[in-house]
Amino acid sequence: MRVVVDTNVLVSSFFGGPPREVIEHWKRGEITLCVSRDLIDEYVDVLDRLGVRADLIHELLDLFASGHNLVFTASTSPLQVLKHDPDDNMLFECAVELEAKVIVTGDKAVRSVERYMDIEVVTPAEFLTCYSK
Repeated sequence: MRVVVDTNVLVSSFFGGPPREVIEHWKRGEITLCVSRDLIDEYVDVLDRLGVRADLIHELLDLFASGHNLVFTASTSPLQVLKHDPDDNMLFECAVELEAKVIVTGDKAVRSVERYMDIEVVTPAEFLTCYSK
């Protein structure tokens, strides 16, 4: 299953709980992570600003570079799904471009969309309940 993971979930995965379990599903090959250039840039920027150790960021980038259970798009078509926080539209743009089935997020504004086209928007806990093996 193709999944877009919001930055807040990736960051929270460093602390455990359902976000870590979502990322573990990706690392074990149980889901395919969908990423865009903009999304990877945001992941790295936020992790760096939060002071995550450089070796952990490089480990993540190495996983991305290896294509480990991952599909990538260098560009996406602009969408206007969220008007109040247009930066989060990149999640929907990536999901549409790479035909993801789910966006996993902890962001209430993104979550309020619930469904866009055939893409379901869920929290990490909802994802684990509904989609994990």
